[in-house]
Amino acid sequence: MNRPNREPLFTARFFVMCGFNFTFFLAVLQLVPTAPYRILELGGSEVAVGMFLGLLTYASAISALITGSLADRFGRRRMMIACSLGLSALAATYAVTRDHRLLLVLAVVHGCFQSCLLSSSSAYLTDFIPAARRAAGIGYWDLTTMLALAIAPSLGFWLYHRGGWMWLCASVSVLFLVTATIAFQLVEVAAREPAPSAFFGRHLIEWRVLALSMTLFLYSFGYGGITSFAALYADANHVVPKEIFLTTFGIVVLCTRPLLVPLADRIGHRRVFLPCVVMIVVGLSLLAASVSKISIVVAAAVFGTGFGAAYPAFVAYVMRHVDAARRGAAFGSIHAAFDTGMGSGSIASGWIVHRFGFEAAFAVAAALAAVAIPFFLFMDRRLLARS
Repeated sequence: MNRPNREPLFTARFFVMCGFNFTFFLAVLQLVPTAPYRILELGGSEVAVGMFLGLLTYASAISALITGSLADRFGRRRMMIACSLGLSALAATYAVTRDHRLLLVLAVVHGCFQSCLLSSSSAYLTDFIPAARRAAGIGYWDLTTMLALAIAPSLGFWLYHRGGWMWLCASVSVLFLVTATIAFQLVEVAAREPAPSAFFGRHLIEWRVLALSMTLFLYSFGYGGITSFAALYADANHVVPKEIFLTTFGIVVLCTRPLLVPLADRIGHRRVFLPCVVMIVVGLSLLAASVSKISIVVAAAVFGTGFGAAYPAFVAYVMRHVDAARRGAAFGSIHAAFDTGMGSGSIASGWIVHRFGFEAAFAVAAALAAVAIPFFLFMDRRLLARS
């Protein structure tokens, strides 16, 4: 057995980062599923509902192309602290907003802070986990996202219905203060190579990573629609609880990812990634045909199995080809592609639902996810595999 395989993965720093990630997504995933109901309450339409998550994720995607390099330049820990404090203040602003159009404006600011925090924390984690266990490390760390997804929507709806929008936003604001406190306790992990002296230039964006990461755009389109409309879809089919898809999805990822991501480190990241994308396509197709609680649960289980392992396998594969000092920029490109897909899915699904219904929206998402497989194979052969 080689030395990297003997390096410990589950260190104190790893668990601190897990706590940071869980707290961050516990806040975000209370806000995002409940915001559509607040927008409707303030007089917005289904199109405005789709635009909220769409603008948030578009802002995150566009800004990630720069914020990832900011993390490389100014320090990942420092950016994690600053962005957490900014998000806490933003949540307080959400609480006092009485116009749904202003909520859409705030979503743009939210996306910029969020992209910087995600790129910074992802790069920070990748700096210290063993290279030979990178897929497992990223996968286990991201399980805290799924754990938050299994808890946060129900908690968010409970706070919203019991205490109102103000109490929900207060909870979110406090949780972002907690992430700032956690980040403050961390020690900066220096990159092994210095960042370029000039900030602007071709090196600002990891172009190869961005091009290949459009694979994530194609399959995250459906995730954007699910995040915005899964609860409303359940309501339309008289399925209770309305958060059943998101809750099932989170639980399934928690159960299947610990089995699949270590397998990716052993047999190859591509060999796990591609079948996972196939499962995403099948899950979205099943959801488009679902009209009952059982069928929605089955669709969530299939989708969750594929979606949960696809991202860590993809990231571990890509990071083999990225210098340590450029990991922030690389994660910025990855998040840009993923968030663009998610935002496009949210906005487009809002329009499709409004004109043609939920089933058509999820069918379009399944078709786009199917294109991700040949696209990845083509771009990988041209950009990464030969290196």
